[in-house]
Amino acid sequence: MGSLLEQPLTLGNAAVFLLWSAVLLIIVLGFVTYAIYFERKVIGWMQLRIGPNRVGPLGLLQTVADISKLLMKEDTIPRKADRTLFILAPALAYIPAFTVLAVIPYTQNLYFADLNVGLLYFVALSGISTLAIVIGGWASNNKYALLGGMRSAAQMISYEVPLVISVTGVIMLSGSLNLRDIVAAQDGGWFWNWNFLPQLLGFGVFVVAAVSELNRTPFDLPEAESELVAGYHVEYSGFRFAFFMLAEYVYVYAIAALTTVLFLGGWHAPAPFLDFVPGIVWFMLKFAFIVFFLFWLRATFPRVRIDQLMGLGWKVLLPLALLNVFLTAVYMELFTKG
Repeated sequence: MGSLLEQPLTLGNAAVFLLWSAVLLIIVLGFVTYAIYFERKVIGWMQLRIGPNRVGPLGLLQTVADISKLLMKEDTIPRKADRTLFILAPALAYIPAFTVLAVIPYTQNLYFADLNVGLLYFVALSGISTLAIVIGGWASNNKYALLGGMRSAAQMISYEVPLVISVTGVIMLSGSLNLRDIVAAQDGGWFWNWNFLPQLLGFGVFVVAAVSELNRTPFDLPEAESELVAGYHVEYSGFRFAFFMLAEYVYVYAIAALTTVLFLGGWHAPAPFLDFVPGIVWFMLKFAFIVFFLFWLRATFPRVRIDQLMGLGWKVLLPLALLNVFLTAVYMELFTKG
């Protein structure tokens, strides 16, 4: 459909913008609903359990029932909480998570916004969610929520540094911050032209940092149910709690899509003889693999300690990310110059 932002802003175009935004929202909500179901099923199978199997055929309506329960529960606000910030935090967590999806290209012609600084836009907006978690933890006036918020501030700010530096090599190779240009630069016919091989070190750093940015196991320290009884959202109930959960899974969608675009060739086929398969199919297969990988991690690894988490970010990932930039610069100087 091309870039919606290339069109002049008129009343008709504004209606088209709203329509496509609603379509994307429905797709994302559908993804979140069944990603939660799929995650519970995968973890159940890995732990020799059945998983959800009661509500609907094969348990397919279990997440729908859980969400309905949350929406009908009483919305409570602690008496000594900062009411304004307490109400603001869930929306502040979700809005950036949904907004970053505008720059994800699914195929050569299927995207919403073609920004020259699309990658910078993604990173800048996703950082706002850190503020939402800190605000929610502080506004709750609860010591466990405050600890969760402070952990989140330390963790997400620390891991954002290696995350951004890890993609610098990709930017250097493609010569652009535009996500469509980055995918186009990986079009060499075969899968070894995708960035995950020439940028193997950066890819590894990106994956670890992205898992930490998502607050998912083994880096789910801001929640840490066994220590902080759910951390920053311990005082939230009903639909406000649902908003925090929604934001978390929308970011899973966003990070899986971004990983596909930056390192796995986007919509490109792994071999020339497979070009007859539509690009959107390849994109969705790679996207689904990344989502499965994130769920697989949760079933495999225990939660790390906070000191191990911070040490890994500053002492291991940051130097490796800087080394990747240096090696990429050397490679470009020796093999691609002129």
